[in-house]
Amino acid sequence: MKNIFIKWFMTINAFLIKISNGKIGGKLGTQTILILHTTGRKSGQPRSIPIAYFFHEGKYLIVESNWGKVNHADWYFNLLKQPQARIEVNGRMIKVNASFAEGEEYIRLWEYVTKKHAPYLEYQKMTERKIPIVVFELMTHLTQYNPEGMVGL
Repeated sequence: MKNIFIKWFMTINAFLIKISNGKIGGKLGTQTILILHTTGRKSGQPRSIPIAYFFHEGKYLIVESNWGKVNHADWYFNLLKQPQARIEVNGRMIKVNASFAEGEEYIRLWEYVTKKHAPYLEYQKMTERKIPIVVFELMTHLTQYNPEGMVGL
């Protein structure tokens, strides 16, 4: 039941973010939300999901905690297969290239994100897998959201 509620909430939240250019649904509590647009690794179809992000040292970061579940979220596998993606922040589409923090970078960024959002520490305790941190390198700024298609991709 919890999963159905989360999926329903995320769908509604993504819709509100899109129609309001991030003014509604773009902030939940202390976290700011972007919409991640990936390509499905199996289907090849476009996939979109709202997710909390951090802007740090000129880069967008997202944490693939998947609420502390045993398995990674689907979008994580989509980015592994196709690291080129788009993020939608405050109504702006941005073409990005995803990489996954490792080593010293991971340690530094994990400290940063857990200071900003302590529940990640609890999620890490709930799973044996190491929770990934995705770092987005900005490739280009695209046009405003256009429901007819994304210009620039």
